[in-house]
Amino acid sequence: MSTPHNSGEKGEIAKKVLMPGDPLRAKFIAETYLEDVREFNTVRNMLGYTGTYKGREVSVMGSGMGIPSIGIYSYELFHFYDVEEIIRVGSAGGLAMDLNLKDVVIGMGACTDSSYQRQFNLPGTFAPIADYDLLERAVKKAKDMKVSVKVGNLVSSDVFYNADETVNKRWQKMGVLAVEMEAAALYMNAAWAKKKALCIASISDHLFKEDALTSQERETGFTQMMEIALDI
Repeated sequence: MSTPHNSGEKGEIAKKVLMPGDPLRAKFIAETYLEDVREFNTVRNMLGYTGTYKGREVSVMGSGMGIPSIGIYSYELFHFYDVEEIIRVGSAGGLAMDLNLKDVVIGMGACTDSSYQRQFNLPGTFAPIADYDLLERAVKKAKDMKVSVKVGNLVSSDVFYNADETVNKRWQKMGVLAVEMEAAALYMNAAWAKKKALCIASISDHLFKEDALTSQERETGFTQMMEIALDI
């Protein structure tokens, strides 16, 4: 069955999905790494592809920017397409001072300033965390590839241009590694659906340094992150 946001039919999407925010990064991953690729979605230009990687079926699909967008796409994949695991492969802004451009971070947890969790009507504050099995395998794969990887807390923010210029410093003080905009909703949706989720991110800029990658470098330059996600 298709949805208002996804023209794929049931069976056209693999049990494992990689989700970059940028649909053009999804296209790059499909064209660079997958064999026997077939396109299953172009609705709203949120490109989706299914193919094989080392003989295993895998799909890749953009999530768009922000919690509302990945909230929709990951919900549909988990509930309507029988997807079992989603690995976000995205960009993040560095907060920890020992992070540099293109370093890989893995979100063990995802703080957030979003109100997304209110829909679950919980009697407290939910702590969105990654699936441990995916996390453990990702760390092992990174070590096998001799990739320097940091594991810890991310913060998924609803705000890119924040009027409060002190927020990033306060997250940094709490040991948060990097800021991005999607992981918390993905982790919440996975918990609700009893599925698996993980966020692997590459540092595209640093909030306390003047380093930043171009849009083209962000689209095609995060190959280590992509290969870790594909191999687990």
